[in-house]
Amino acid sequence: MRHGLSTQVPVGIDEGLKHESSIHCDELISLPKSKLTRFVGALDGEKLRALDEALIGALGIRVALSA
Repeated sequence: MRHGLSTQVPVGIDEGLKHESSIHCDELISLPKSKLTRFVGALDGEKLRALDEALIGALGIRVALSA
């Protein structure tokens, strides 16, 4: 079940985090790779698809549907 805005993806212990949290796709910032110093967690296929959908919505990307 999804909580919050359509631009948010809930994540937590299943993704390797210490507590429940969420990815906010409407609050994106750019960081240099050098600032990413330690591995925290990973997203499975289902969460990656949810992240894709949230990013599409947050960024206003139009996706062509295949027939």
